[in-house]
Amino acid sequence: MRRALFPGSFDPITNGHYDIIKRGVKLFDEVIVAIGVNSEKKYMFSLEERKHFIEEAFKDEPKVKVVTYEGLTIDFCKEIDAEFILRGLRNPADFEFEKAIAHTNRKLSKIETVFLLTASRTSYISSSIVRDVIRNNGDYTVLVPESVRVTSK
Repeated sequence: MRRALFPGSFDPITNGHYDIIKRGVKLFDEVIVAIGVNSEKKYMFSLEERKHFIEEAFKDEPKVKVVTYEGLTIDFCKEIDAEFILRGLRNPADFEFEKAIAHTNRKLSKIETVFLLTASRTSYISSSIVRDVIRNNGDYTVLVPESVRVTSK
């Protein structure tokens, strides 16, 4: 089975993330969306909310699983028997950052990183932009999957 791990904080999941996952499902037998837990980071959405947003967005896609994890991504990949890490690239800065991580991961393990370029229609979207739009009462709904709802942020 070709299993890929798509790690991130997903605070919140964006249409860009959604697109990468949908396209990843065509390449892999299973895509595990892994929400990393970092106790030093301050999130806008709780872990439970972020997990719910993703599960709801992919409720009709049996090849997508949503989990949470702590520690090194490659250690978690080994734990769940994932041979690939799936990552999306929006721009050259993303590539440089992700390239260093991919080289490190490959040096420490046999896990390969597979990069997908984001669709041009979503390449400008980031979770930090979405959070800023939400904080300033803007219309964030065009930037996120339908499952993301903000009731009181």
